[in-house]
Amino acid sequence: MGYAAIQIAKALGCRVIATTHRQEKLPLLAGAGEAVLDDGELEGTLSGATKALELVGVKTLSDTLRCMEKGGIVCNTGILGGVYALNGFDPIKFIPNGVYLAGFHSNWPTRQAMDDIFAFIGRNKWKPCIGASYGFSDIREACMALDGGKVNGKIVVEVAV
Repeated sequence: MGYAAIQIAKALGCRVIATTHRQEKLPLLAGAGEAVLDDGELEGTLSGATKALELVGVKTLSDTLRCMEKGGIVCNTGILGGVYALNGFDPIKFIPNGVYLAGFHSNWPTRQAMDDIFAFIGRNKWKPCIGASYGFSDIREACMALDGGKVNGKIVVEVAV
């Protein structure tokens, strides 16, 4: 999702700052305007951030919220950090004054939403960032690659019709 999010934001004219927790992945973020190594404490290192798409999830949400300018909006949509809930969540203490927190859940998109997404992709002539392709008979290896986090980009499983 991160590579696609970079492309979408750029197509919409946004200034894009992308982060990663791994030094070796910085070159993969070349499509962003700025690539930043996230050492777990981004607060104070970024300036001018008004919108953020939080793909790691609640594990890094607090730091992302603290990086926002007044009036900034953070959309939490990820669960990559393996933490799914904030126990003892106190919004008054957790969300900085003047910053907004939203969420997005995409498990059941409508046909119209999917048509709109594909039309947007077509107009912008995007090519997905494919990290590896597997035949359907190799789906086990595809799942192992996904679980191992070794592939940079999307994993495609080709199904013969």
